[in-house]
Amino acid sequence: MIIQLDEAKRTLNSAREPIADLRNALRVDDLEIQIQELEAKTLIPDFWSQPDSGKILQSIKDKKATVEEYHELCRKLEDTYLLCDMGIEENDESVVEEVLADVKDVLETAERMRLETLLSGEYDRNNAILSFHPGAGGTEAQDWAQMLYRMYTRWGESHGYNVKLLDWLDGDEAGLKSATVMIEGLNAYGFLKSENGVHRLVRVSPFDASGRRHTSFASVEVMPEFDDMNNDIEIRDEDIEVTAHRSSGAGGQHINKTDSAIRILHKPTGIVVGCQTQRSQLQNKDYAMKMLKSKLMEIKQRENLQKIDDIKGVKTDIEWGAQIRSYVFMPYTLAKDARTGYEDSDIGSVMDGNIDGFINAYLKAASKGELQKV
Repeated sequence: MIIQLDEAKRTLNSAREPIADLRNALRVDDLEIQIQELEAKTLIPDFWSQPDSGKILQSIKDKKATVEEYHELCRKLEDTYLLCDMGIEENDESVVEEVLADVKDVLETAERMRLETLLSGEYDRNNAILSFHPGAGGTEAQDWAQMLYRMYTRWGESHGYNVKLLDWLDGDEAGLKSATVMIEGLNAYGFLKSENGVHRLVRVSPFDASGRRHTSFASVEVMPEFDDMNNDIEIRDEDIEVTAHRSSGAGGQHINKTDSAIRILHKPTGIVVGCQTQRSQLQNKDYAMKMLKSKLMEIKQRENLQKIDDIKGVKTDIEWGAQIRSYVFMPYTLAKDARTGYEDSDIGSVMDGNIDGFINAYLKAASKGELQKV
């Protein structure tokens, strides 16, 4: 058992230099100076009446979170090293389990923080909006779309993000026809942007009495929640069609009581958004308009368009050949990403939201320009 402590000590020593390098990569010293400057602004007498006061406070909070997490990582490295030393000197095997758990935590935290340095996109720090759409195939595809919905909500919850259901449309017999969730928290979009695209499932269908193998497709649309974009995005009343309907699905206490759910069609592009989880029709409309603006803004940014009028309908075929990732349940178990080659044979764990390996592989490959086209 003491041998394990010696190995843990060597591992921690090897981690010192990369963790020290993180200080520069995360710009910890610069962030500490920026925090002081921003906090000084909050002391100005008319600070709370300024339109950007909320943004300043959020910026302080985000910067402090990064700085404090880095310092906590350094403290944990040193504390675990000292515990290792103590265990070795006193031949105390009772600390082995705690040391190994702490070493694992130090390495995982350091790797996650290193990956965060790759999130340099303009909107990577924003909340993420995920929409799920089944492909052709009826109940099979609708069930697959709900499985993906569960996978991503599990991922968000396990990482401490706030997962908020915005819209849900039940499938014919099982699953869903469409659903939209908001993943709220720092870097949510930066991590989840890797998941945008078509996902393919191969399994023995639970809906086929003959037990045949089926292939199903569903798409996951990922976009950032844009802040203060009203000046960039103008939507004319004549370009939208707003309809109210009765809510359905897993939406909470207010579901199925009133016709408060809202669906909005943007006629020039064919984009449809909806919201049903707020307590009033007006609140649902506000959320739906926000989602529509986010979708239009994301398309505008992606296609480098000068104005929203330039956006035409965007159509992605949810079918074979377009998938970014395949999930095989039969005759073997394997999830494999077509863009990075990363794979995981523990399909049950993947479907429970353990997809960090795929996200990390994407970020690393993207930073090196090594993503394969699909």
